[in-house]
Amino acid sequence: MIKKTVASIEEALAGVEDGMTMLLGGFGLSGIPENAIAQLVNLNVKNLTCISNNAGVDDFGLGLLLKKHQIKKMVSSYVGENAEFERQMLSGELEVELIPQGTLAERCRAAQAGFPAFYTPAGYGTEVALGKETREFNGKMYVLEEAFHADFAFIKAWKGDAAGNLIFKGTARNFNPNMCGAAKITVAEVEELLPAGELDPNQIHIPGIFVQRIVEGKKYEKRIEQRTVRPGPSSAKTGS
Repeated sequence: MIKKTVASIEEALAGVEDGMTMLLGGFGLSGIPENAIAQLVNLNVKNLTCISNNAGVDDFGLGLLLKKHQIKKMVSSYVGENAEFERQMLSGELEVELIPQGTLAERCRAAQAGFPAFYTPAGYGTEVALGKETREFNGKMYVLEEAFHADFAFIKAWKGDAAGNLIFKGTARNFNPNMCGAAKITVAEVEELLPAGELDPNQIHIPGIFVQRIVEGKKYEKRIEQRTVRPGPSSAKTGS
């Protein structure tokens, strides 16, 4: 059995260089690879192309890389929670490719499965389809979308083992599974790292074949973008 564990996040990100393209899991702030992002900030790598559903918030997640102008291009589906992302996009400081969320997920999955491209109806007739091949199937128009080509994929999972097998929890099971194996090197950081054979095979979401490096992460903040609570009884009575 090939052991894929590394001792530290520094070792896990060995080989990261300026100008690389990276996939980063997460949905909002749920399931983001916090330790990998922190190490990218520490490495001060520049001119990155980052592929992720969104870019975190101003002071957390990918927002930390945006703040230091380490990202040259963002490929995302959503801008809304990050004012600095919006500012850099509107000012022309940051190149942005906005694509439908399902297309983003499928371009990851296509790369994972080894498919070079696929047709989708999403975006046909809009700016999303500009410059792309279109084709009709059974009377409906489709847009050709290419699989992503990334140097690294940074993944956050709940549990993993020394062979790279992964289990995700809750909303963190979003873009993370599709991004595993969708880059030349997949780095998985997990909350709990176990010896091979300790995970229930029936519960594994991603087999270790899709992971090259696995490391136990430290000090997860797990922030919530917008904390909302149900009004208390007194608030409901007064209408406040």
